[in-house]
Amino acid sequence: MVAYIDIHPVNPQARLITKAADIIRDGGVIAYPTDSGYALGCKLGNKAGLERIQTIRKLPKTHNFTLICHDFKQLGKLVIVDNSAFKLINRLTPGPFTFIMKGDKAVPRIMVNPKKKTVGARIPNHVTTLALVEELGEPLMSSTLILPDKDVPESNGWEIRDEIGYLLDAVIEGPVEEARPTTVIDLTGEVPEVVRQGAGDLSDVML
Repeated sequence: MVAYIDIHPVNPQARLITKAADIIRDGGVIAYPTDSGYALGCKLGNKAGLERIQTIRKLPKTHNFTLICHDFKQLGKLVIVDNSAFKLINRLTPGPFTFIMKGDKAVPRIMVNPKKKTVGARIPNHVTTLALVEELGEPLMSSTLILPDKDVPESNGWEIRDEIGYLLDAVIEGPVEEARPTTVIDLTGEVPEVVRQGAGDLSDVML
């Protein structure tokens, strides 16, 4: 039976964060809230978990997964970031932005785009998510929870439990700021490129 974990949105209970992290460490797949809707996540390098997420979402094998990080220190260990990219990421995080960058050799091959050698990474502005990846001690391998028959992310934990809970090991209940995919910014070229405009405000950012 899926574990339904109701975590306080402002002061996450340490024991519940640890419970969720242990499920991930043991190979589980979870649904969890972020600042841009719910996402599915599993342990970094968990090939079986990644394949389960692909099945739930009916994703192609070429789908780019995202590294969910606690801070820039975590992010910087797995991607190649130059000074200009650092400044932009620093301005926009934490927040609902996904950055496409060249992956370091430490990134599991199953996550890296086979042709471009890139990977998505982000630092969400969400207390529960940040507490979870801090407890894990490493980024979470993740994909936005958009079901095959929908075009926006899920936003209610209890609905996820009722609809697809049998496919998951845990659902974390918590609020989301906006049920809208992240804004995706490609940082691999000479100039940053917005490849998807989603959640988040870019009006004060020079790209």
